[in-house]
Amino acid sequence: MLFAASEAAPFAKTGGLGDVVAALPKALAARGHDIRVTMPLYREVDRRRWKLRQLPVSLAVRVGAPLLTGTVWEGALPGSSVPVYFINQPELFDREGLYQQRGADHPDNLARFSFFSQAALALPPAVGWRPQLLHAHDWQAALACAHLKLGASQDPLASVLTIHNLAYQGAFPKEQWPMTGLPDSAFTLEGLEFYGKVNCLKGGLLSADLLTTVSPTYATEIQSRAGGCALDDILRARTGDLTGILNGIDTDEWNPASDPHLAARYSSSALQGKAACKRALRQQQRLPDEPCLLIGMVQRLADQKGVDLFLDALEPLMALPLQVVLLGTGEPSYHARLEQASRRFPDRLAVNLTFDPALAHRIEAGADAFLMPSKFEPCGLNQMYSMRYGTVPIVRRVGGLADTVVDVGGAAADRPATGFAFEEHSARALLEAMQRALAAFDDRAAWRRLMRAGMQQDFSWAKSATEYVSIYRRALSRRATRVA
Repeated sequence: MLFAASEAAPFAKTGGLGDVVAALPKALAARGHDIRVTMPLYREVDRRRWKLRQLPVSLAVRVGAPLLTGTVWEGALPGSSVPVYFINQPELFDREGLYQQRGADHPDNLARFSFFSQAALALPPAVGWRPQLLHAHDWQAALACAHLKLGASQDPLASVLTIHNLAYQGAFPKEQWPMTGLPDSAFTLEGLEFYGKVNCLKGGLLSADLLTTVSPTYATEIQSRAGGCALDDILRARTGDLTGILNGIDTDEWNPASDPHLAARYSSSALQGKAACKRALRQQQRLPDEPCLLIGMVQRLADQKGVDLFLDALEPLMALPLQVVLLGTGEPSYHARLEQASRRFPDRLAVNLTFDPALAHRIEAGADAFLMPSKFEPCGLNQMYSMRYGTVPIVRRVGGLADTVVDVGGAAADRPATGFAFEEHSARALLEAMQRALAAFDDRAAWRRLMRAGMQQDFSWAKSATEYVSIYRRALSRRATRVA
């Protein structure tokens, strides 16, 4: 099957989508499936480092009036033999940023990802391969599903669309409709028209044979008025076709017993190395070595991630016996406020406004607890990384956070406590959860039980991959019925 996605780690990524596209194909390939991935060849993809080679094929796609031609470069997901086909179109992809430049969306994003979606469908015959199914991810590849159902494509591919974040829909002015390459009859209320705009994700939701999203709770939330981002009517209408499958994590990359980025290695049966990681992180971040709770945060600096709650609670938080190390980039207003806060509390708050994967590993290992106060969270990966590293998560009970973190107050014999969760989206609720965590941290034996319970959770892709195979079979059966 063909995975079509706008990003994949480690080549180019902005968030969890890139991690999923890097890990799930490898888990499926390990089960004997022929999986191949396609993504754009962005400027930041290092052709030499990843040993990419150009194939002797070209792809011609009509985007509006012009016929654009792209070339194809081939590589592989690191640590596997899963092929990755990079679609090269310099006019569209050889620029700064995957989707944005200096915080602003590229104005031609519809043309860029319309080209990519159509080129993804043209790719298999060009390279002499015939997949049975297209697995498209998010709005950037959703138009491929629309072309399979609404366009001129005669390809009998079944299609599955995964929603990684419903809030990002690929909405564009109606004047850009010709860029989609779809017939004008598809720009209606029953098609891709959405409040007078072109909505790429809507096209995929209506067109794909089956839909998935990245956690069971998020699948329920997006069918509600509150969580449906105005697409809840469509999702409720397709409720029988929508399945929430919890993301996994790459347990080889995220393994404290072998992680090359750490000052010391450790495991659930030998935790001594974690203290060395904490000391090293404090030293690197120029925080004093004090007997207090060290909290990590690694996230996009956006409203979705609850940065506003953290900043609203900052004054009383900084009065508690704790320190915070934060890593992330995002909205300029949050950059400014966090820089100001770090100057006010230099012994309590270390802010790193950058993208640094190695530091992300060191924060997961060196912190005692990890804060994720998200407004909404389709799945979330960092809470799973944290538990794998014996770092106790403090989260808001939404989406995948609700599916993965068992609050101390809600533990049962078959579900041991692994962290702290709060319900209300407020600074007050965040502070209450933090105070509960501090009280637990004072009991070292109880805290070690929390650490070990988290480290013993299975967040590998094994279970999720099996669930996806079931979805693929359903989609293939449905498409076979339609073709017949």
